[in-house]
Amino acid sequence: MQSIPTIDISPLKDASHPDRGATVQRILDACTDIGFLSITGTGVSPDTVDRVRATAREIFAIDEQSKWDQAITRDNYRGYIPMGFFTPNDGSGKADKYEGYKLHFEVSRDHPVRDDCALYGPNLWPAEVLGARDVILEYWSQLDNVAEVLLGALELGLGLKPNALKDAFETPMTNMTLLHYPPQALDEEGFGIHPHKDTDALTIIAHDPVGGLEVQTRDGGWITPDCPSDGCIVNIGDMLELWSGGRLKSTPHRVVNKSGKERYSFPYFAVPRHDVVVEPLLPPLPGFDRPSVHCGHWSAEIWRTNWPDEAATADTPELGTLRS
Repeated sequence: MQSIPTIDISPLKDASHPDRGATVQRILDACTDIGFLSITGTGVSPDTVDRVRATAREIFAIDEQSKWDQAITRDNYRGYIPMGFFTPNDGSGKADKYEGYKLHFEVSRDHPVRDDCALYGPNLWPAEVLGARDVILEYWSQLDNVAEVLLGALELGLGLKPNALKDAFETPMTNMTLLHYPPQALDEEGFGIHPHKDTDALTIIAHDPVGGLEVQTRDGGWITPDCPSDGCIVNIGDMLELWSGGRLKSTPHRVVNKSGKERYSFPYFAVPRHDVVVEPLLPPLPGFDRPSVHCGHWSAEIWRTNWPDEAATADTPELGTLRS
């Protein structure tokens, strides 16, 4: 594919809908080719998205000292991510030009899952932005429903047993990053986010009126998704590529904000429960050979190796690696 298809997923919500089978096939075609698609018919209203974007804008407008007081730590990867914190994992290139605010699947301090995995816990919600928690968690809940619909479609398309994928997302490690990209000068080098592949199962991101997301095609070119104002962009992450034995494609993408405008986005990353081991559910395609991944270990390594002074080890999963 040299373009990213737009697919109305509303037929998937009715098992008797005459277009359900064709919709599943269109989704499978996109996910086995370019690994990206735009979707409409999600049930998520533009007003809801606008409220989340306005909330993100307010969070990043908090004074610098307050943001730093809420910064991520090595022990709790929740909260503010400073501008320029991330660089490409291989050490090449300049720091990414964005600031972020990290949120994870919300559980209380006394939730039983915390006895099994210390990565769970409550988020940091900035006291300076009243209602942020309610606005974002309501949107999050709606995207949980969208992700479930898409996972069900992929189960059908791949010929898997019902719930073979969906069952892995009970008490998940799903997370979201609020992102602010200042405009880059037209002649400025570097990226908002450098070329990378997502390490999750499935990413969903609402239509962004500013633009800047670019997706790599199989021939090495870069294209911009065409997403309707009431739609979302979806992409396959490395975990679904692994689950599918290489059939579903996790595709490199990047952000370059040369619009002259401030860009705010908030991708949702669907990640399975901490004790799930991701391994092929189908015979791997010829040449596809990747080790299984334990989701709790994977998540801990992702957060650990994001620190500039931490290095990957032989025990670090290779998800997200850009291969030549």
